[in-house]
This record gives sequence, structure tokens and C-alpha cells, in this order.
Amino acid sequence: MSEDTTIGGTSRVEARLAEIGLTVPEVVPPVAAYQPAVVADGVVYTAGQLPLVDGELPHRGKVGAEVTAEQATELARQCALNCLAALKHAVGDLDRITRIAKVGGFVASAPSFTGQPAVLNGASELIGEAFGDAGRHARSAVGVAVLPMDTPVEVDVIAHIA
Repeated sequence: MSEDTTIGGTSRVEARLAEIGLTVPEVVPPVAAYQPAVVADGVVYTAGQLPLVDGELPHRGKVGAEVTAEQATELARQCALNCLAALKHAVGDLDRITRIAKVGGFVASAPSFTGQPAVLNGASELIGEAFGDAGRHARSAVGVAVLPMDTPVEVDVIAHIA
């Protein structure tokens, strides 16, 4: 790391997260046959990240039924933090990320739940806090019947690196 991209040995992105009381966790080990993130031609693609905290899901079930929209928004935030862990694992230093191009999100939804975009704001807002203008991204927010491990939310990221 160069002096101009770090603050006290910490990346600028991680310093911004520390200001809001967050740290980038260790990368979540894959639960199937995939990599947490792959770099190809200057672009990093994360696998879909679940809101695992210390290997556990804080909530299970459908948003709008067993899980509230507010809980799901916090889970989306955790998914984004886990995406940052996957990005860091792939590129070594989050300051190498020059742009978050796209965030994709899936929300396991009760049939009448239509607030998927608001849930995914949890992920988008965290990425914006971490990367500033470079974190402004395109996004998909999709409601689905079920997700792996009965998680309510899953998020993936596409980012560009220097």
C-alpha cells in the first residue's frame, strides 16, 4: 500500500467504515462450488453474499412474513459488508476499487411484499458510505420465492479496479 492511499496503515475505504463503527469481516468461505470473488479484465465479480455473521444467519424466512422489512434492510447491509470482504480477498486492498458498477440483490419475499428496492437500500447505502462517489452504482432488486439456507437476502457486486 502506498502512503497516499492509506490512513495509519488502513485503507481509506476501511477508515470510512470505521467512522461508522464497522470493520470488514473475514471473507465468508464458499458453501458450494464457487469462489467468493473473481477478477477478470479489471473487473471484480463477487458471488452472491448471504448476511452471515460469524457463520450464522441472524434471521431466516420470507420478508413480509417471518422477517420485517427493517430486519431485511439490516441483513442487506451485512450482505454488502460481506461483499466488501470478498472484494478485499480478491484484490488485497479496497482502495484498488475505482468504481462499484452494479449491485444485485435478491429478497426472499412473502407473496404480497413489494418493498424489495427499500430493502436493498441497506446494501446500496453502505457501499455509498464506504466508497463515496465511486460507490454510486446501478442496481437490481428482485423478489424471489426462496434463497439458499432460507436466507431473506442475498447481494452481489460488480466493481472495477485500478
